[in-house]
Amino acid sequence: MPSPKILLITGVSSGFGRALAREALADGHRVVGTVRSEDAKKDFEALHPAKAVGRLLDVTDFDAIDCVVAEIEASVGPLDVVVNNAGYGHEGVMEESPLAEMRRQFDVNVFGAVAVMKAVLPYMRARRRGHILNITSMGGFITMPGFAYYCGSKFALEGISEALGKEVEPFGIAVTAVAPGSFRTDWAGRSMTRTPRSIPDYDAIFDPIRKAREEKSGRQLGDPVKAARAMLAVIDSESPPTHLLLGSDALALVREKMSALASEIEKWEALTRSTDG
Repeated sequence: MPSPKILLITGVSSGFGRALAREALADGHRVVGTVRSEDAKKDFEALHPAKAVGRLLDVTDFDAIDCVVAEIEASVGPLDVVVNNAGYGHEGVMEESPLAEMRRQFDVNVFGAVAVMKAVLPYMRARRRGHILNITSMGGFITMPGFAYYCGSKFALEGISEALGKEVEPFGIAVTAVAPGSFRTDWAGRSMTRTPRSIPDYDAIFDPIRKAREEKSGRQLGDPVKAARAMLAVIDSESPPTHLLLGSDALALVREKMSALASEIEKWEALTRSTDG
């Protein structure tokens, strides 16, 4: 049985954050979970009066993050694992979607995660150990119409995670980007914002995608509890992966994307090489 760890998980009110917190607590770990209301804090701490510790935090309140992490380190203990789970999906055709929606999407999904990482890294670096998991998406590898801002944010977090991992590996810190496919969470429900449709030209490409997703909602192949178990296996690993796909749909779609990319690179190889000195 792995030794108990202290985990910080952002966004534990529902979805992957809640499932991971429950499974981690069941395994004997101590979990500090961030929520955005006092009621949610009480609800989370009720999961385990001794080992579930709630903290109020909005990850877009960048100035508050350093203080919250410092307080956790001082009052709860040294953080072994940090899971950047807080995030949401934005649905909207790019031409129709205001820039303000993109800023909000990146503030939560990218800047919030980076701010948390920057807050915990000094402690982990001093201890020469630690593990950061960033919950991205198969949308950090593949794209679909109507999700330009969301996919952009997840592509960004994938790249940041990979680069950071190379920076902190000498200090004994691992960084894993976890990219789930379609799971039975509320990502497509309460956790999604939608820009109203306004340009009929996009109906033919966008409407079938929205309809298919709504029909599948609640019946997705992925089980959040099994995703949580997979993440705990990665946390327990002595050599955790840089990228971890979750779900056979993510595996198939990302492999298809990589194959198409390889074919396109080969097709244009002569032009690519033509630019050398």
